[in-house]
Amino acid sequence: MELETDIVVHASGSARLRLANTDILVGVKAEIDTPHPDRPNEGKIDFFIDCSANATPQFEGRGGEQLATEISNTLAKAYESQKAFDLSSLCIMAKHQCWKLYVDVLVLECGGNLFDAVSLAVKGALYNTRIPRVSTAMLDGGSMDLILTDDPYDCERLDVSTAPLLVTVCKIGDQCVVDPSAEEEECSAVSVVVGVTNRPDGKRCVSTVRTSGEGSIHMDTLKKCFDLAISAGASLDKALISALKDDETRNTQGLGKRKIYGFLK
Repeated sequence: MELETDIVVHASGSARLRLANTDILVGVKAEIDTPHPDRPNEGKIDFFIDCSANATPQFEGRGGEQLATEISNTLAKAYESQKAFDLSSLCIMAKHQCWKLYVDVLVLECGGNLFDAVSLAVKGALYNTRIPRVSTAMLDGGSMDLILTDDPYDCERLDVSTAPLLVTVCKIGDQCVVDPSAEEEECSAVSVVVGVTNRPDGKRCVSTVRTSGEGSIHMDTLKKCFDLAISAGASLDKALISALKDDETRNTQGLGKRKIYGFLK
């Protein structure tokens, strides 16, 4: 894998990830919005996936729209789960104002394992995201009055420790395979995408599940898929966060930006 952060100048956060022949670019933009009435103490997060027609011949025309919708819906379910990403940190004042994160994902090249690659790039971009600090928030005649800091370095970072990763497990014959290539995906009759969340107590849990394919899957095999996905997700999450922190330390010390290569073998 190859990961690079902070590459889109006008975005609040960004990342680009290359996983074998899959290439993903993610930009995050933070804007002020109003909380949902049923979630007055939480912010919002929206995902938009664009599958470039040049990514693979299957995406020519409108071929990638259905897959893009499936990925964005799966990400939304994973992040909005009560066990996953803490949206309360995006709340400015309950019932009145919150931050809304627009996560734009561009699939530049598709070489398999797209769900996993997108989730890794998204988590890297959210880790890189900086939100302006709100110095004053008050009600003025029933309307909300916010004062944001003018200092570009006076910002808040997101806590992505519980942000989920998607792990795809393909059933090929009697075997369950993670990190499938495009060729291996073609050989799979059924696949399971599992959202793996790192809880504050250190345990991993499943935040969402999606199945695809025309084949069937036995309950014992499904449990095996869950166990494999949680194990792989834990290793991916630990390696990703460690690599991002090391890169941040390097930037703080003035050593300059660098690409993170092969953070997981």
